[in-house]
Amino acid sequence: MTTQPTEPAGRTPITSAADIDLNDWDFWGRPDEEREHAFRLLRDLDKPAFFPEPEFSLGGITGPGYHALVRHADILEASRNPEVFCSGDGGATNIPDLPGEFAEYFGSMINMDDPRHARLRRIVSRAFTPRMIKQFESDVDAAASRIVDELLETGSGCDFVTEVAAKLPLKIICDMMGIPEKDYRFVFDRSNIVLGATDPEYVSKREDIAHALLTAGMELQQLVQDLAALRIETPTDDLTSSLVNANIDGERLTAQELGSFFILLVVAGNETTRNAISHGMRLLTLNPDQRRLWLEDFEGRAPRAIEEIVRLAAPVNYMRRKVTRDHEMNGNLYRKGEKVLLYYWAANRDERVFDDPLRFDILRDPNPHVGFGGPGPHFCLGAHLARREITAMFRELLRRVPQIEAGTPERLLSSFINGIKHMPCEF
Repeated sequence: MTTQPTEPAGRTPITSAADIDLNDWDFWGRPDEEREHAFRLLRDLDKPAFFPEPEFSLGGITGPGYHALVRHADILEASRNPEVFCSGDGGATNIPDLPGEFAEYFGSMINMDDPRHARLRRIVSRAFTPRMIKQFESDVDAAASRIVDELLETGSGCDFVTEVAAKLPLKIICDMMGIPEKDYRFVFDRSNIVLGATDPEYVSKREDIAHALLTAGMELQQLVQDLAALRIETPTDDLTSSLVNANIDGERLTAQELGSFFILLVVAGNETTRNAISHGMRLLTLNPDQRRLWLEDFEGRAPRAIEEIVRLAAPVNYMRRKVTRDHEMNGNLYRKGEKVLLYYWAANRDERVFDDPLRFDILRDPNPHVGFGGPGPHFCLGAHLARREITAMFRELLRRVPQIEAGTPERLLSSFINGIKHMPCEF
């Protein structure tokens, strides 16, 4: 993480790859069309661009730099080869290696390699199979319906992100874990800090970022560990009870592992689905022909429409990997110890894979996007749940508020999350 930006008086146009600095906060504050142009220039290079590592405001060791993988083919191959492109050596969610004190709260599965990653995923994955998700489909549908009830009760517009998009995944994740409704806001605020600490709305001063992250992580972990202690004594049918009492081939989650998993769950399952719904609403507003097309056959076209929303939303901009040994991939050599960033947002716009990639097309087929991560062991565990939530939310919105339109979004200032903080809507 680097210093926070000040609002520039004017931006220098990007005319070549030499003008691009992915460590510059001004770059991540640019409009989508400018970033899309920049990543197209990077994809056209003979080999992935190399950038020095940014100044790390959280401590730790700043390494020599990273290769920016922006082509779909590179991201697929790196994702399928975790033995060479590993997640566990320093972390997958940050560019410089994660300082040791952060591992207690943020050292979840996403920052691990096998066999430890496989062990944890084996324990928690039973809650995220299609069969298990089908069991609470009615809960997702009922929650989406209630959110639209509340929207209609306002009788006018609102902040779509906080009043619609954020509510559904937050409720579902908290209900799954057994977190009571009185703590929803607490979880919402802390997850905003975890993923939005570089945005001045959530952490106003650069020097406060480390403290804010550690405090938010500690508070989220304490919340679920207190609940876990109760569920060990008095189990219920929630996910926390299942996790703390699971014994799969003699394996159990430790209290620290449970806490880190919960942070991953509320951040990945809450923030990313929220952003997919928000981006989806904006895309439907900007493309009324696609909205009409979907309304003609909502159920029949929903699966492809959801994949297209996730492709263009790409809620997570990148994940990091570290090279474990010298390796040649797609004609380029990567040395042991080097880092690569897998820019999913850029890969989802790769002209080599997607025809007219900037066009929103709810009938797009095939659609081999990497919006849920690339193939391999780190493919999003909650992809089925996310698809279900996005579908339920748009079913209610398009059926009951078909005239709803989204205004200009206020973007999250982050190189990691392609987030929307606020977005007015009218109906």
